[in-house]
Amino acid sequence: MKLHTFKIGGVHPAENKIAAGKPIENLPLPEEVVLPVSQHIGAPATPVVKKGDKVKRGDRVADAGGFVSAPIHTPISGTVVKIDTARTPQGMPVQAIYIKSDEADRAADAEAMTNREKPARTEEEIAALDGKAIIDIIKNAGIVGLGGATFPAHVKLSPPPGSKAEIVIINAAECEPCLSCDDMLMRENPREIVKGVELLMRAAGVNRSVIAIENNKPEAIAALSEAASSVAGIEVMPMKVKYPQGGEKQLIEAVIGKEVPSGGLPIATGAIVQNVATAYAVYRAVVLDEPLMDRVLTLHDGETGRNLRVALGTILATLVPGKEPEKIILGGPMMGRTASTLQTPMIKGTSGILLDSRYAHRRPMENCIRCGKCTEACPMGLEPFLISTLSRLQDWDEAEQQKIANCIECGSCSYICPASRPILDFIRIGKGKVMAAMRARAAAAKA
Repeated sequence: MKLHTFKIGGVHPAENKIAAGKPIENLPLPEEVVLPVSQHIGAPATPVVKKGDKVKRGDRVADAGGFVSAPIHTPISGTVVKIDTARTPQGMPVQAIYIKSDEADRAADAEAMTNREKPARTEEEIAALDGKAIIDIIKNAGIVGLGGATFPAHVKLSPPPGSKAEIVIINAAECEPCLSCDDMLMRENPREIVKGVELLMRAAGVNRSVIAIENNKPEAIAALSEAASSVAGIEVMPMKVKYPQGGEKQLIEAVIGKEVPSGGLPIATGAIVQNVATAYAVYRAVVLDEPLMDRVLTLHDGETGRNLRVALGTILATLVPGKEPEKIILGGPMMGRTASTLQTPMIKGTSGILLDSRYAHRRPMENCIRCGKCTEACPMGLEPFLISTLSRLQDWDEAEQQKIANCIECGSCSYICPASRPILDFIRIGKGKVMAAMRARAAAAKA
């Protein structure tokens, strides 16, 4: 069997997927939620409720703040306690909506949860929906990319003039070590995911889709293959186990053999990429009329692992009782971000909570030995040692010339470095500076 992959770079970190095979646990709804209005790439959402308002589960509490934005919905019924500042996992202040339930609210939500899987639209009604109607449902449901990037799904499905989609690629690689939430979602909900893929194809106006899954998930491959066997145009494609197989540009190259142009959008290749959990959320939005109010994440402490379905706005510390661990990573060990505390709310992009002590400390940094391993590992064909040095020296112009903006921040360079240099840390700083300058130039040119 041929296993597809990208051509340049990549690494093979230890998988450590100890939560693989652990059934998804549906956690009870919390009594209180904190809903930040910035849970996606783009403009923050705008609150449409005020202190003292009563809300029901599924109500929209914040509208999209622009085209590249997404609304926010409450997963619990209750009263808006306040609209105030909350802290991101990194300690930055963001506006958030605080909602608290009472006994009657919790009773109403418990009843609603018993009917959660009941379709709200008939097969005939769903079949009558055109692409625009499906996109509108996705937009109003607040669905974003659930692989971590949190790009609003309706924006990807609305390519700019002159661009045309030819294929929808479903990113089911889950190449990050430690994470197994997508794997278990595929094992437990294959038919719902395939239905979501069908709906995404109709929304994009294409007749072909590929569900790309790394070959270390045989149960998921089998489940999706069976579910898709009777659906025209959907193929399940096993992928080679190599990080970062799930990178959008790498996945497009592996699946259709086309490269996204430097500085260009994936749609330039004719591909629209959506995460497999996003496809499942699309199913729930269109068939069940349910907005995005929860997601599945992996909780991993190095010895045990769990896959949990958690309501958005849940304070993460409630998932990890006891003293806060020495180090917290939200996401996977390669692309996840260190958190200063678990006293922070669950948001749409929270795919994992990593508490494994082996990731708690970095080795002492040594001098670069010019071995070139970071360049060999870079899946974008960059020279990480060079652009990280340019960033450290604050030579932003030269860093831009060396294509620092093309970095996908996968961390392969830092992982492979024998001198334990924080290559990606410096690149992230430089990339932020360079892209800010690029945006400023673009804005000035339009003025």
